[in-house]
Parts: sequence; C-alpha cells; structure tokens
Amino acid sequence: MSENKSAFILPPIHDSEHGWGPANVIPSQFRDIPYAPYSKGDKLGRVADWTNPDGQKQDNRENTGRQGRTGFNRFNRDQHQSYGASFASAFAYTHTEDESSFSVVDNRSATVKKMALKAAGGNTRARPQNKQQQQLQQQQQQQQQGYRTVASRPTGGKQQTQQARKRYGHRDYDKPQRVRNASVNIGADWNLLDEIEFSRLSKLTFGIPEAEDIATFGSINYYNKSYDRVNTRNEKALQHIDRVKYDTTTSEDPVIQQFINEDKATVYATDAVLSLLMCATRTVYPWDIVVKKENDKVILDKRPGGVFDFVTVNENTMDPPAENDKDTINSWSALCNEATYINQNFARQVLEPSTAVTFDKANPFATADTTNKLASCGYRYRQFNLASTNQDESVEPINMIVRTEVDAAVKTGNKNTLVTIRALNEFDPNAQGAGGALSWKKSLDSQRGAVVATEMRNNAAKLARWAVQALLAGAEQLKLGYIARATPKDNSRHVILGTQAYKPRDFAAQMNLSLTNGWGIVKAVVDMCLQLPDGRYVMMKDPNRPILRIYAVPGEDDLDAEYDDEEGTEQDDTTIDN
Repeated sequence: MSENKSAFILPPIHDSEHGWGPANVIPSQFRDIPYAPYSKGDKLGRVADWTNPDGQKQDNRENTGRQGRTGFNRFNRDQHQSYGASFASAFAYTHTEDESSFSVVDNRSATVKKMALKAAGGNTRARPQNKQQQQLQQQQQQQQQGYRTVASRPTGGKQQTQQARKRYGHRDYDKPQRVRNASVNIGADWNLLDEIEFSRLSKLTFGIPEAEDIATFGSINYYNKSYDRVNTRNEKALQHIDRVKYDTTTSEDPVIQQFINEDKATVYATDAVLSLLMCATRTVYPWDIVVKKENDKVILDKRPGGVFDFVTVNENTMDPPAENDKDTINSWSALCNEATYINQNFARQVLEPSTAVTFDKANPFATADTTNKLASCGYRYRQFNLASTNQDESVEPINMIVRTEVDAAVKTGNKNTLVTIRALNEFDPNAQGAGGALSWKKSLDSQRGAVVATEMRNNAAKLARWAVQALLAGAEQLKLGYIARATPKDNSRHVILGTQAYKPRDFAAQMNLSLTNGWGIVKAVVDMCLQLPDGRYVMMKDPNRPILRIYAVPGEDDLDAEYDDEEGTEQDDTTIDN
C-alpha cells in the first residue's frame, strides 16, 4: 500500500508591530476594501454588525439606559454592540450624482403616518367616516404642534370636546410674566424685619392642639335637605336674600376686647386670619395681616375691605383671570365680587326659615335696627394652647383665642350637627382663567369627580382655607354648592346645579393638606411676634414671589386710609352687609 501523506502549509502572516489594524503590507485581495475596527473582547462571528448597527444601538439604550460601550452588562453581553460598528456606514452605497440635495423631513408620529399612507393608497375603508375619527386626527396633529386638547367623555351618545387650550406650547417661552401689585402700599418709613420663603414655611410642623370652647353667641337655622336633590336637570335659581352678617375685625370685636381686659389669653385672632396663615404656602395672590402687640398681647387682625372680605376665583390655575381689564365681567376684580355675592346668598337660601339652635348669648354685634335681619351665624370663641409641650409644668401655656363661625345645623337623630356652607362658582369654561374646567351643566352629574378634581387644582388655596375654617369651628360637615351662570355672558343671574357634603378632615386629606404644617406656621409666627416690642407690624405676601415679609409700621401711619384711597371705590360695588 502506498502511504498517503498530507502536507500542511502555514499561510504567510503579516505582523503589525505598531498596534492593531492593517499591516504595512496588505495582500492584494484585501486592497481597496474599507476597514472597520473592533474590540479585542468581541466573540468570533461578532466582529462587526453589517446588518443593522443603528437598531442594535437602540436596543442597548432601551435595555440599559446607557449608550455605546458603557451599555454592556451581564444581561445583554451576547447582544453587545461591537466596537467600531458605527463605521459600518462606510460600506453603504452612495450615489452623489443626482440625489445629493434631496432629503425627506417628516416629524409626524407613526400613527399619523400610517393613516396618511392608507388614505393616499386609495383605501376608502381607512378614510374617516365620522366626526370622531376626524377629531382624533386633529388632536394628534395639534399635539405634534405643542397644543393640549382637553376632551370630555361621551354623554348622551355624543362626543363633546372642549376647546383646545394652548399650554406649554409654541412660543410660551417669551410670554411676559404677570406682575401684580402689593395688597397694601409699603411706606417709605417702614422697616423690613425679616423675609421668610414659603419653602421654609412648608417644612414647619407642630402638633394639632385641642380646642376648648370659651363662649358662644348667635343662632343658626337648619339646613334645607331638599337642596341635596338639586341636579343639572332640576336646577334652582339663586335668589338675592337681604340679611346682615357681621365680620368685625379682631381688635374691634367687643368679646375679644373683654377677653383682653380679663387677660384670658396671649394671642387673639379670627378663623379667617388663622386659616390664611395655615394655608399661606398655597396662595398666589398678594395679601397682608396686621399684627398689633400691646402689653405682651398679640392681635392678628385684618384691614377692613381688604382681601379677607372677597372670595378669589381660580387663584391657582396656570393662567389666572385677567387683572388689569376692569371693563369685562371675567376680570379678576369682577369675579371676586361675583363669587362673594354667590357665597353670601347661597348660604342664606339653603336654610329653613325657623331658628334651629340658639347659643348661650345673643349676637354681640347686633343693634336694634338689625336684630330682625340677622343672617344665620353662630360665633364660637375657642381656645388653643400653643405651648411646645403640655407635660412639663414649668412651661407656661401660650393660649390663643380664635373667633370661629358656623352657618347652619343638620339634625341627625337627636343630635344637631354643625355645618359650614360655602359655594363654588363657574363663570365661563371658554374664558381666560377657566383652567380647563368642564362645563358643569353638561358634566356635573356624570363626571362629578373630574369637576371636583379640577376645582381642587384651580382653587387649592381657597378650598384649603374653607376646610381649615370648618375644622377650627368644630363643624362636622362642610357643605359645598355648585353655582353657575344662567348664561355665560351674564354675571347677574345664577342657578344652583347641585350640592355636596364633606367631612372637613377627610376633605383636607383629599387635598393633601397638612394640618401639622399649618399649625407649625402659626406657632412660628406667634413665637416671632412675642419677641417683638410693642407696636404695629404688617405681614404680607410678596405679590410676585413666594415670600412672606414682616414690616414694622410707625404708629402714625393709617393703614385703613391707604386702602380707602386706592380701592374704596371698588368696595362700594360689593354686596357685603357689614
């Protein structure tokens, strides 16, 4: 047998002494071929991705959240993007004779592109056959242009779409910032004592003190439960009811003056002033509180005819109502007057005519002429201890007496439940400052939750103050009414579309309102005021920034006169019966 011998001949090896890459001598069969680098750690067969390097890079980004070589980990090591794969574009075919200046620009979404291709291909089934599909296309196109469309759910078999509202869209970056004026003129001789940012106030905490009733005055009526059955199909007209309700300042309250003479407490305030302090971090509009320090007594007061006598509308919306246009019914001042009028008359209309509960003493503000015209209101003077601890007997208590108010009573079994009554009002869903609100006449019954959520967003400060006032007064119910204009262009006629009852503590929790933070703000303000010398001071919110400023006011300055000179004419248009 012949012996078969096979020969193994090694191919020539071209060694590169200067590093990785082609050798100096390139074989003839590999000349004029582009070179793609790769990593030494790449597996055989994965030297370079010749098929879809861009797609592979996208997958790595989605899996790891990192880019390039840093995107490698133990979960995607088999799909690791090869080093130098971006150079694979060098192998792409290019033709630069006729098409070098041609490019396609299309920023539409994939859904819009797909619908456009179907329509262009002559497929009649893909073309919109009803208004709902046309609206869908319009909404998708508007979203591509930076518009936000608020659509409601179908009601009664019809698709109702709210007007497209521009928010965070085209050219919003150069929109001029709204500049507001301070609620009180700052005198040249006022001395700035301190500035406190709202971010610091929001971090304060203090335990909720227990309330103790000191004295009760006035009388209240029963709530008419027939208004709980009112809805958009069975609306009732809002009536003007002539009644007198006193809202005397803290320092002019005869009961508080008596408490001061008897040295019953250290701090005195009303529920309106205290609720504003507790909800200060939610406010946007400017406000001010007058602080009087006399004989180591602190009085937290308001200016007559100031911000406390008016109800705000959509204060917390992204685009509040216009403030400088006083000729329209949807301006800031006109809406405040309208909301104040609605709250007063709604609280009087939903009550039974007969008196339900008579407190210990008669109304302390009534006169002989107004005794028969008094509105239903009960004044409860309650005491709170603001000392840091109640267990240490060496710590002297810091008692604060607060005048609180309740509006009505509800009979539950053999017990009378105290109620606070307030009203939310709708002016025009399509006007500036509406804040994307749904039309109440169309959506209140079917989408009550959406309406309430929108009001909590647009009126966060107002609703928080109402909840705090109900808690301070010890009311077990907060009754809210929904009042709308009979026609959007007329602010003189209104209709009641519904009512809703809340427990104040649950309502505060639903709004994410921290009561411990509110009491922490009150505690910090009281401690600061107790350290000041006797005199008059003004705490005011900066009109354009979330900052609380404290000024020392000389004794000769008349704060009430400054208000009357500027805004006294506007006060005459209100319906406040003081």
